[in-house]
Amino acid sequence: MRDLTAFTLAGYDKGRGPLVQALWFAVMNTVFMAWFTPARVRTALLRAFGADIGTGVLVRHRVRVLWPWKLTVGDHTWIGEGAWILNLEPVTLGAHVCVSQEALLCTGGHDHRAADFRYRNAPVTVDDGAWIAARATVLAGVTVGRCAVVGAGAVLHEDLPERTLHTADNRRRPVEEPA
Repeated sequence: MRDLTAFTLAGYDKGRGPLVQALWFAVMNTVFMAWFTPARVRTALLRAFGADIGTGVLVRHRVRVLWPWKLTVGDHTWIGEGAWILNLEPVTLGAHVCVSQEALLCTGGHDHRAADFRYRNAPVTVDDGAWIAARATVLAGVTVGRCAVVGAGAVLHEDLPERTLHTADNRRRPVEEPA
């Protein structure tokens, strides 16, 4: 039987104090996610809150980032409209990565076997040239290999080797080279 009253934040470090967290939420929900905010302002805001952001990064509107200080983004990476980076633990996106519309990168989870439903968090890494397609989900502890593709609507719960396509019907096959 699950006892949710026993749940604690044991072992989870948000990385910044309550004031910085509150300030980030205020900025994220008013300016950062707004359609009228230029992409260069979004990357500047992420940097101002501690994210390590490369050059030529494009962050579209309605993107949510839980903790910018736990985010690393390589050069020329795109993060599409409505993407959600739920980074209780670090998320690392390589160079030339595409995270498409409404994709979810989720570093948090719970131990379903534990009565107190304790956290089972782990980082997410997306290597250079990979693509997380629209509404795909990458779960805690997963590494997406170089030039791999997580297909639209797919859920990825284990590492994906480089140059491999993982589809929503749980199939895998090699990725063809771009023309």
